[in-house]
Amino acid sequence: MRIDIIAVIPKLLDGPLSHSIIKRAIDKELVNIYIHDIHQYGIGKYKQIDDYPYGKKVGMVMRIEPIYKCIEKLKSERNYDEIIFMAPDGKQFIQSDANLLSLKENLIILCGHYKGVDQRVRDHLITREISIGKYVLSSGEIAAAVIIDAIIRLIPGVLGNIYSALTDSFQNESEFEPPIYTRPSIYKGWKVPEVLLSGDLKKIEFWKNEQIIQRNKNL
Repeated sequence: MRIDIIAVIPKLLDGPLSHSIIKRAIDKELVNIYIHDIHQYGIGKYKQIDDYPYGKKVGMVMRIEPIYKCIEKLKSERNYDEIIFMAPDGKQFIQSDANLLSLKENLIILCGHYKGVDQRVRDHLITREISIGKYVLSSGEIAAAVIIDAIIRLIPGVLGNIYSALTDSFQNESEFEPPIYTRPSIYKGWKVPEVLLSGDLKKIEFWKNEQIIQRNKNL
């Protein structure tokens, strides 16, 4: 898989993309991630990428020209399955979206900034708009890192055991996993439920199902 990220503040992605599972995937050459600084496509001497919105001078809006130039350059080099815009008013990102995107070969992710992007970008260049929640972040790079992590961990070979990813919370529609415990069985008087120590697989499975039902009542 190849992921191209169009960013206003590329350094925000240095940490998330340089550690843990994402770094492992890159090291294994299971995914290639390229970050493109939109300022390189900016307008004029000062590489301008934003301007005041028509109708009112409140906040700044990312201009269409730099975004168009960057996307068109990338599209001239290869075909892309999706061109994604990280938008607070986009479709709420859920596990099934991660599953679907993990099967794609080439993705572009556009990170919004300021008051957003010129609507013509969304109307004519974007194929999918994604939100990670109903709140506003300073820029889309952090949101992009979230969905990249969710996608990459599903690529075969990234995790040591793909079954681990397939049994995560939310893989079964919107279900949480049941509570999980490990050694020691007692710590400061806090005990692991006796049923999990019983060795009775039928009772354990019944207990897990009961816990799942209880947890999902709170969704």
